[in-house]
Amino acid sequence: MIGIVGAGAFGTALARVAAGPVTLWSRNPHHPAMLPLHVQVTQDLRRLDGADAVLLCIPMQALAGFLPAAGLDGQRLVACCKGLDLSTLQGASGVIAVTCPAAVPAVLTGPGFAADIAEGLPTALTLACRDDDIGQALQSRLSTQTLRLYRTTDVTGAELGGALKNVIAIAAGVVIGAGLGESARAALMTRGFAEMQRLALTIGARTETLGGLAGMGDLILTCTSDKSRNFSFGRGLGSGNRAPTAATVEGIATARAARDLALRTGIDMPVTQTVADLLDDRIGIADAVRQLLNRPLKQE
Repeated sequence: MIGIVGAGAFGTALARVAAGPVTLWSRNPHHPAMLPLHVQVTQDLRRLDGADAVLLCIPMQALAGFLPAAGLDGQRLVACCKGLDLSTLQGASGVIAVTCPAAVPAVLTGPGFAADIAEGLPTALTLACRDDDIGQALQSRLSTQTLRLYRTTDVTGAELGGALKNVIAIAAGVVIGAGLGESARAALMTRGFAEMQRLALTIGARTETLGGLAGMGDLILTCTSDKSRNFSFGRGLGSGNRAPTAATVEGIATARAARDLALRTGIDMPVTQTVADLLDDRIGIADAVRQLLNRPLKQE
């Protein structure tokens, strides 16, 4: 049995395509989605005891508050959220290690929209686990005919790629929303990827992880699709529409956490800094453009 915590779009999508029985934990006793017969919905977390894996499909900023009382310690916990915890500046695996020290943490990340996965469209993701034997078992258990998982032991690179690309996606949305054009978006993505690498490699990630599905692959998808919550939010910012959104936009908190992490490590991250300044109302769109364009000329 596979356990899934969180019956939002991504958790429900994974439940739909999973091979074998699934127990899906939901806060809502009347989950509206029509689910296959192999999916059982519950409000009792104890029903997840003994699962082959428990997929955590809840927002990153809710993870640290949820886990201590969830009774999931000792299980294989696969974080499906992308971001950095604002309080500790840690990724999901670090939060799991602190709150559930007997658990085996893993990360599922990469370029996959919930809607595509739910429809059974071909999707490839990265499954990161420091214990490669357990990683192989999880890879085999969670892969399906339409959901192909690639394995790595580089948990740091996988979760930083998934977190930081959301910040760059907000910036890409700002570029398009402000009418700066496709060429400017391509330049922004390229320079944004460079600073993603600078921070991740300094913290111990591997180059190939950032160049793979967890980094470059997810960056391309999130910066170019209207399905991306982070891109859509940024586009609204760029066009002057900062209306609140009911959807979780993980890049908002991550921009602030990544800015603080960059300051702590001494890494130059101008795109991230600019996004954080925009979100904190320290600068406007015109100032943000000038802030990036007026940087010193240098070799690529």
